[in-house]
Parts: sequence; structure tokens; C-alpha cells
Amino acid sequence: MTTSPRGDLFDPLCPTRQLLDRIGTKWTSMAVKVLAEAAPGEVRFADLRRRMPGISQKMLSVTLRSLVRDGLVARRVEDTVPPAVHYRLTDLGRSLEVPLAALRAWAEEHMPLIDDLNRRTPHRTTSPD
Repeated sequence: MTTSPRGDLFDPLCPTRQLLDRIGTKWTSMAVKVLAEAAPGEVRFADLRRRMPGISQKMLSVTLRSLVRDGLVARRVEDTVPPAVHYRLTDLGRSLEVPLAALRAWAEEHMPLIDDLNRRTPHRTTSPD
């Protein structure tokens, strides 16, 4: 594994920022969670979609393609008609589950407070900038 100097998170071209943009989505968090629950086994595309309510077929495809490209998920296609596509977390992908689980736990713990604050704060129609 090669190491590189840390980037500048505030620079839009920073590779770390770009990776955080990809792994920081709700769909990525859900996909990693579903795949982690099946690890080291595989999950078929249709099963993933069923276990991720609200995701469209296109968004799931885009999310999985990104995870595969980043080496977090492995994809296997069975030579059947129609082809059966299976996904599983790689070792790198399994290492992402712990920080994502911590973030989900934080959100679940603090959501009641945040909901309460949102109810008490008038909604702005313009940016506070």
C-alpha cells in the first residue's frame, strides 16, 4: 500500500475530499451495512435493493459501481440468463464498516435533539451567508 501526504480537505480537488464525497452518502452507508451483515458472503443486486427501501435501481447501480471502483466491494457475475450479479465487501470495505457504524450510531443517538432543534428554529428561505 502506498501512502501519500494528507490533502487539503477544503480544496475541491483534494482526493480525500472526493473520497469522502463518495463514501459519505446515505446509500453508501446502507449498502456497506447490508453487505457487512452478509460478510463474508455475497448479496445479489435484487436483495440489496429490497433491503434498501427508497433506493432506485439506477442509484443502487451508481453506488455499487463507485464502491467497486474504489475497491470496497467485489462484484461477481454468474453466467446465467438473466445474469445473476453478486456483491460482497472486500477487506478494505469491511474496514469501512466500523467508522460508518459509529456515524450511524451518532446520528441515531442525536436525532431526537436535532429534530427538536429543527422544530424550534424557524426555517429560512434564504441562505444565512
